[in-house]
Amino acid sequence: MKLLAGPCVIESEENIFKIAKALEKYNNDETIEFYFKSSFDKANRTSLESFRGLGIDEGLRILQKVKDDFGYKIVTDVHETIQVKQVAEVADMLQIPAFLCRQTDLLVACAKTSCEVNIKKGQFLSADAMKYPLLKILQTRGCLEATYENAQKYGVYLCERGNSFGYGNMVVDMRNLVIMREFAPVIFDATHSVQTPTAQDGKTGGDSSMVPYLAKAAAAVGVDGLFFETHFDPSVALSDGANMLRLEELNVVIEKIKLIREIY
Repeated sequence: MKLLAGPCVIESEENIFKIAKALEKYNNDETIEFYFKSSFDKANRTSLESFRGLGIDEGLRILQKVKDDFGYKIVTDVHETIQVKQVAEVADMLQIPAFLCRQTDLLVACAKTSCEVNIKKGQFLSADAMKYPLLKILQTRGCLEATYENAQKYGVYLCERGNSFGYGNMVVDMRNLVIMREFAPVIFDATHSVQTPTAQDGKTGGDSSMVPYLAKAAAAVGVDGLFFETHFDPSVALSDGANMLRLEELNVVIEKIKLIREIY
């Protein structure tokens, strides 16, 4: 099972290393392929006043230090083609944000690197429609057919994070996991799936109490990996605190997911 976990955004080197240290147990778990996740920039924040991160140079320096000190694989977002080459020098997996999943030039630029690619499903797309962003990566890498085996071979993943339901709410259709897994390995993003976009006076809200239920449901349906944003104190997190899990809560959820996977 792949596990992508870490704080939403790089707030400081001190905070990153505090969280990275707490996640070390997952990297040492032989049943888990662990990736440390954090963003050097949150380019899609609701407001100009919202904290975006420390920038690409400082952010990548910190992520490289995490990689060197802990031996973690690194996953982080890219928002523009100009970022891809520099980020690929540090990251093992490049993540395409949901709002950008149809951006051809960004997908092709990522495909031209040696990194794995995690494409987050747009909140506005059906599961079937995700075959086409996947094909943009595969075709650039010399593969013409979108199958689970081909996507796995070329290191491409599709990430479910819910669909927009009216205004300011997200709903997860578990059928999407089954449909997308017919042509690609699937990662379920449990924390972004409980967002309530722009619900908190110009900031995105969320309900982290729902995260364990959705994560367990996804594990029961069947996925190749899970994605959790986590923090030692989400109440002081500078981005997505309302839908992040405390580190100790993540521990409980992972143990329950392991039990579910044993059954299925």
